[in-house]
Amino acid sequence: MEFSSAILTREKDQRLEKARKWLAHEGVDLNSDFINIAGDASFRRYFRLTLNGESRILMDAPPPGENVEPFVDIAGRLREAGLHAPKIFLSDLANGFLLLEDLGDDLYRGLLHKDNANDLFPSLFDTLKTLALDTNTKNLPEFDHQKFRRDMGLFPDWYLARHRKQQNSEWLERVWDDFCHHIIQSAFDQPQAFVHRDFHSCNLIRTRRGEIGIIDFQDAVRGPVSYDFISLIWDRYISWPRLQIVQWMETMRLKLGLDMEPMEWQRCCDLMGLQRNFKIVGIFARLHYRDQKEGYLEMIPRFYEYLTSTLRLYPEFKDVLVYLERPECEP
Repeated sequence: MEFSSAILTREKDQRLEKARKWLAHEGVDLNSDFINIAGDASFRRYFRLTLNGESRILMDAPPPGENVEPFVDIAGRLREAGLHAPKIFLSDLANGFLLLEDLGDDLYRGLLHKDNANDLFPSLFDTLKTLALDTNTKNLPEFDHQKFRRDMGLFPDWYLARHRKQQNSEWLERVWDDFCHHIIQSAFDQPQAFVHRDFHSCNLIRTRRGEIGIIDFQDAVRGPVSYDFISLIWDRYISWPRLQIVQWMETMRLKLGLDMEPMEWQRCCDLMGLQRNFKIVGIFARLHYRDQKEGYLEMIPRFYEYLTSTLRLYPEFKDVLVYLERPECEP
């Protein structure tokens, strides 16, 4: 989720007119215009407004493309676990509106830098522990084989074929299929837990009371315990030194009480990082070409570097690395 400050007045936005009528029907006294504060890779929108002197957030998730029910469900699970998901004051599930607690604008994206990582990461690791060990996963969707393959398929389909104009050769398909098999098997071999699926600095907010607020969690699943951890440490804005990443891996292994040797856990994290970062490169290309969203192609090189630097650590994936390092494939 990205924050901005554009004010939407009462012009011809039919969704906002519908939201105003809904709030009025609920007896809410709207004291301000809607201030557009956020947008993300979906079609959801978020607005800040003042109600009876209190700041609130309106989520606008237009059906049928969006569905607020998973957000409501996951918010309840997180709050039951003692985590700070936004409180939901009002909901109109049929029309895709939620009135939420305002957690503020203090994103960890702007807070976190190389000089304060050792101060901020311990509490974030505690949050990851609570997500993994204390958050209810009953009836959550499973991060199953089909989801993994769909995620991995974004890279050859949207980055290689669409963005780099590379045709999928029989050799590439064979190498890629074998590579995907290893990645997915590693995901299933590790403990399964609650997975936020997008746990990174743009979805974490330091609230006015100094707590860690969590947002954009509606796609949560039950899946590999390493997933949220690697989402945090392979960040879109800061590249951490490998030595630091390995140290954090060990910190997290001990915090989660995993019955794994350090090198086994390190491999799980690295392979999970490969899966997620291949997906991200593919998604960024798709957001540019299919959804006509700006600014995503410019972020690809950082994640491409994550891919190649991690692949160099695993000789068994040399064929994938060689292909990625071809000039016609590099960003």
